[in-house]
Amino acid sequence: MRVLVTGTDGYIGCRLAVWLARAGHEVVGWDTGYYKDGWMYSDPGSRPWTVATRQRDLRSVTPADLQGYEAVVHLAELSNDPLGENDPEVTYEINHRGSVALARCAKAAGVSRFVYASSCSVYGVGSGEFLDERTEPRPQTAYARCKVLVERDLTPLGDEGFCVTFLRNATAYGPSPRMRFDIVLNDLCARARTSGLIAMTSDGSPWRPLVHVEDICHAFERALVAPIALVNREVFNVGTTSENYRIREVAAIVAEAFPGCQVTVGPSGGDNRSYRVNFDKIARQLPGYTPRRTARDGALELRELFERIEFDVATYQFRAYTRLRQLQYLQRTGQIDQRFYWTGDPNRTTQEPSCA
Repeated sequence: MRVLVTGTDGYIGCRLAVWLARAGHEVVGWDTGYYKDGWMYSDPGSRPWTVATRQRDLRSVTPADLQGYEAVVHLAELSNDPLGENDPEVTYEINHRGSVALARCAKAAGVSRFVYASSCSVYGVGSGEFLDERTEPRPQTAYARCKVLVERDLTPLGDEGFCVTFLRNATAYGPSPRMRFDIVLNDLCARARTSGLIAMTSDGSPWRPLVHVEDICHAFERALVAPIALVNREVFNVGTTSENYRIREVAAIVAEAFPGCQVTVGPSGGDNRSYRVNFDKIARQLPGYTPRRTARDGALELRELFERIEFDVATYQFRAYTRLRQLQYLQRTGQIDQRFYWTGDPNRTTQEPSCA
């Protein structure tokens, strides 16, 4: 299959592109290039040169750009809740309107499959009960609200010639050359390694479902090749039901992997997001998909990586590994403008995305 993956300079995207290429697909990547300053490590499993990445902003895409692709896997959005809240209007422009336009252009170009990276953050707030795909979303941030809107607007596009699938990823963790330290397990492991202190930014009571980045890649690969009748216009939570944790439990797992660290808690009530998610549907309905890793596996894997690459404070604090910090840097230094276009971009437009 000839597959376009958007966001191949991202945390998941750089792993996913290689994963799909290894599975035998012909993969082309698109990315705006905001995070290409950061490349934390290389090994035989990363091999970025196996996938060509073209610098593209999805807001300037036309159907002609998508001719010849059989599938689009769409990851390229402003990623995570704090970044989305930084400028909600730009978040809606890119994450909602841009994503919908991309899907419409793909359908107009004759692409047969569109797999969208949604998020379990759409569940927002729960009372501790398990939430599944039938649960009414309660998004708490612009980022999560955009995910809900994209799912709403793309579902009617699905038909016998255009298969649309939504994968609501749990909170990711695990090594990636385009590393992120603004997600919980990765951040706590980095703090443990560099300071000996596992400092939670909350009181540790909120629930989060966790999933390894490779298990996310596996889900996307399986969704691409699954029988259309099983995945068209379907939403799947991506993860394992047993991998729901309170944040304090994640901290305890990290403490086991990094012996001798001190665990501290933060204030309560700052972040009201707390959701516990059921993943039975993906286990039942997506052929060949079985997550293989646990949070404990991930913490140990990160410790081994940190030791091998001599991970230090300077690497942990490098701006490119925290999404909001990197974009603030690019704006502050005049490299991107207030709408996140590269300065002098000839494709910059004041209009809505092409296929909106």
